[in-house]
Amino acid sequence: MGYNYKELGLSNTKEMFEKANREHYAVPAFNFNNMEQMLAIVEACAEMGSPVILQCSMGALKYMTKEVVPLLAKAAVDRARAMGSDIPVALHLDHGPNLDAVKICIENGFSSVMIDGSHYSFDENIKMTKEVVDYAKQYDVTVEGELGVLAGVEDDVVAEHSIYTNPNEVEEFIKRTGVDSLAIAIGTSHGAHKFKPGTDPKLELNILAEIERRIPGFPIVLHGSSAVPQKYVEEIKKFGGQLKDAIGIPDTELMGAAKSGVAKINVDTDGRLAFTAAVRRVFAETPAEFDPRKYLGVAKEEMKEYYKEKIKNVFGSQNAYKIGK
Repeated sequence: MGYNYKELGLSNTKEMFEKANREHYAVPAFNFNNMEQMLAIVEACAEMGSPVILQCSMGALKYMTKEVVPLLAKAAVDRARAMGSDIPVALHLDHGPNLDAVKICIENGFSSVMIDGSHYSFDENIKMTKEVVDYAKQYDVTVEGELGVLAGVEDDVVAEHSIYTNPNEVEEFIKRTGVDSLAIAIGTSHGAHKFKPGTDPKLELNILAEIERRIPGFPIVLHGSSAVPQKYVEEIKKFGGQLKDAIGIPDTELMGAAKSGVAKINVDTDGRLAFTAAVRRVFAETPAEFDPRKYLGVAKEEMKEYYKEKIKNVFGSQNAYKIGK
């Protein structure tokens, strides 16, 4: 059984991004892999009055199944409304590899999709992206394209080196594809092991400024924007986990981007770290615990509180909509 996203109470990203650009904040795009993470995300955003994009990778879709994901997204909308919040909720495919994958998602209630042709030539990227746009528009689904390559690992997306977005290409890409938003590479990176300790990660804000000058008001997206909070890295290691030392993108760098033309910022790793740290803490402190509600519930609350701080201190999207209780 398939779904149209409007039947699920979901929104696409068009009006979300228009409001974000107009009011100079970024919409949080948080990845989820299970019910607890979904609840952490939507409750955090409802309590803060922030719009939200629930992101689902192909790996997460395979794990949760295409039958379950749309119902979790509907449950997210229902949960926000039950809390008294009117925040818009989008269900977005993160790093769609091809048109076939996009079709499956649109036919199963996704309101927004990304097609990642960034590893192909400029013309091949345009061709692939336009095919997705032409298909998605039939269903009023918004499409995100990408120019430039982020280093790092995210599910099946792997790249050893970054390639910054060329500002000279953005206007032609948007015109020829018809995308609704554009993911760019200006120094962010996928995964938990982004940058070595001792380095000073910086966004190439000069590239961002030039892109904004060329496409004023057009929604820009930043992928790989987790901060890799050291408190969670250390807690995971303290309670038996094995993580390489690494740091992420400083919140101060992202704050500047959120106030400019960046309408959407993706965060996945931070949520995973918060969730995992909480689970490990429960098992270490109460080794007799075997009730999943007692450790998954704690993990959900940890992730939720972290994202509430992120919304306030990085995205600046609090109070954009009615706050829920």
